[in-house]
Amino acid sequence: MSVFIPLTFIAGIYGMNFEYMPELGWKWSYPVLWLGFIATSLVLLAFFKKKKWL
Repeated sequence: MSVFIPLTFIAGIYGMNFEYMPELGWKWSYPVLWLGFIATSLVLLAFFKKKKWL
């Protein structure tokens, strides 16, 4: 399902071993990342449902 494509992309970026990503040191970066995952999924599901693709 194409809902997982953006989530895979975001997880792939954060799964790399970067040292110099400023958000890796932020206190709330992990919860914000999960909120982004959930929001992306919900927006895509709502869009697909509106277009009657689901």
